[in-house]
Amino acid sequence: MSVSCGVECVPILGCFRWVWKRCTSVGSDDSATWPPATPDEFELVPRICRLILAVYELDLRHPKYLPASRYRLNSDWVVKCVTHEQTLGHAPPYIIYVDHDYREIVVAIRGLNLTKESDYKLLLDNRLGMQMFDGGYVHRGLLKSAIWLLNEESETLKRLWVENGSNYDLVFAGHSLGSGVASLLAVIVVNHGDQMGGVPRSKVRCYAVAPARCMSLNLAVKYADVIHSIILQDDFLPRTSTPLEDIFKSIFCLPCLLLSVCLRETFIPEGRKLRDPRRLYAPGRMYHIVERKFCRCGRYPPKVRTAIPVDGRFEHIILSCNAGSDHEIIWIEREAEKALQIMRESSAETVTTAPNIQKFERLRSIEKEHKDALERAVSLNIPHAVTSQDEENPDSNPQDEEPQPSQEEKSSDVVLDDKARPCDARTNWDKVVKKLMNRDKSGKLRLEKETNNPT
Repeated sequence: MSVSCGVECVPILGCFRWVWKRCTSVGSDDSATWPPATPDEFELVPRICRLILAVYELDLRHPKYLPASRYRLNSDWVVKCVTHEQTLGHAPPYIIYVDHDYREIVVAIRGLNLTKESDYKLLLDNRLGMQMFDGGYVHRGLLKSAIWLLNEESETLKRLWVENGSNYDLVFAGHSLGSGVASLLAVIVVNHGDQMGGVPRSKVRCYAVAPARCMSLNLAVKYADVIHSIILQDDFLPRTSTPLEDIFKSIFCLPCLLLSVCLRETFIPEGRKLRDPRRLYAPGRMYHIVERKFCRCGRYPPKVRTAIPVDGRFEHIILSCNAGSDHEIIWIEREAEKALQIMRESSAETVTTAPNIQKFERLRSIEKEHKDALERAVSLNIPHAVTSQDEENPDSNPQDEEPQPSQEEKSSDVVLDDKARPCDARTNWDKVVKKLMNRDKSGKLRLEKETNNPT
């Protein structure tokens, strides 16, 4: 009798342990071992958040959704402001802004609009493992949206870059749904900068605010020097591996969805997750804004931690009442601004070396972190992961004949509707993007060499 009672207690104790760990887990645990970010690398984030907020305005001269820190934009520098009606549902609304003070050309894309059916269609245009791209997998609907936007605006961006001396930074930014589109825009432009007037990789940046899981792990690490994801504490979207289309189909019962995902993910081994090439992740380098502590009430002065994680990349759902509010762009902008001010004050009090030397040392450490992350991905046998040496010296052996596409590639090609195609002689980005994915004669994945080397 005592033996049987003891056996019965084991699963009960296991369940209690699981419940305790889940209920006591807080968002700050994901980045507990990460180093703090510096003011120089985080300086652009609050400004980018304000630009994304500006997309919601009908008239920037008479704003309705003015944040506490104000937009601080020059409305005369807004080149284009595109609405849902003008995109015809092919992409979320966006603005193109030339910031002459900071020498940047910015494309800011807004997040999901719950009242627009076209946004849901964009999300639903995907199945797990449906879209192959650049040696990995991406969200099909978001990729199609990025291609459409390039077909519409690549000539405008090219003209702005050339007119401003070909030395402005090209910045893509987006929130939630828009973050996925912006991330894939950056990946395409990095690989085909020659189609944009010769924009080098070092001049392309992307800021994904409250990022969607839009690309496989090998791509998320590969482009960590270009894409920067900003996550506020307990935000649910970067943590759930549930496909975007399922998340937003269940948006009105989000707590139930998060609980079910939490239960399911508990019984999937970490190694199995990492070895799944179709599993999508939040892209690039992570900046985690932490402002709450376990069993503490209220918000604390926010801190920002940063890293390029490979394993343990925001894999656990946080059962928190703030999981939804931490996804809102208005809160992210507010806490990012507070965090930046705190970092500046702290940096001014502890300066021991010249600012230029500090900045140079940080740039070197960022490069090293990226190389270490690439090597870590290879050591963990992440599918199609490459090292920094492989990136610098890709296999460029010529082929005698063009390989025939496989049935898998044919089914995964991104083709826009005739109505969505540009009607003039501009660059056709549908054909350009297809060059990012090819196979050698043996049928193995082969990464195409980038047309412009990192500088």
